[in-house]
Amino acid sequence: MKSTCDISDDMHPNVQYLKPIFQSFGKKNRFSGQIVTIKCFEDNSLVEEALKTDGRGSVLIVDAGASLNCAMMGDKRATDAIKNNWQGIIVNGPIRDSAEINSMNIGIRALGTCPRKSIKKGAGKRNLKVTFSNVKFIPGHYLYADEDGVIVLEDKVD
Repeated sequence: MKSTCDISDDMHPNVQYLKPIFQSFGKKNRFSGQIVTIKCFEDNSLVEEALKTDGRGSVLIVDAGASLNCAMMGDKRATDAIKNNWQGIIVNGPIRDSAEINSMNIGIRALGTCPRKSIKKGAGKRNLKVTFSNVKFIPGHYLYADEDGVIVLEDKVD
C-alpha cells in the first residue's frame, strides 16, 4: 500500500482527511479497504453482526455518535474481525480490552477506551452514508490508514 502521504500528494484535492484525534490500537498500523458503515448509539449489536461476516477487502466504519459512555467493541469483536478477514475498523467512540487488542494483528482507530460494555438491543443501521470528523464515509468508497493518518477517497488507488 502506498503511504497516505503519497496518496494525498497524488490525489489532492480529492481526498478527505480524518482529524488526528483518533488513537491507534492493534498491531496493524497500516490498512486499507472498501468502506462498510454502521450507525449506532451505545449499542454494538450491529458491530458484532458485521464482524462475524466476511470482511475481505473491507474496513468497518462505526459511527457511535462520538459517545464516550461505553465501548463499541473489545477483544471478542477484534477476534471476530481477524477471523473474518476485516482489514481494519474506525470507531467514532471508544473501545475496551485495549491491552489485548494491542497484541492482536488488527488495525483499529477509536476515540479512546472505556471499560463499560454497550447495550445489545439491535438498534442501529447499516450501509448508509455517515459523517464524522469532517469526513463523509460512503459505502463502496475507499479508506487508507497508516502511521501518518487516515484518508478517504471515492476510488481505489494502487
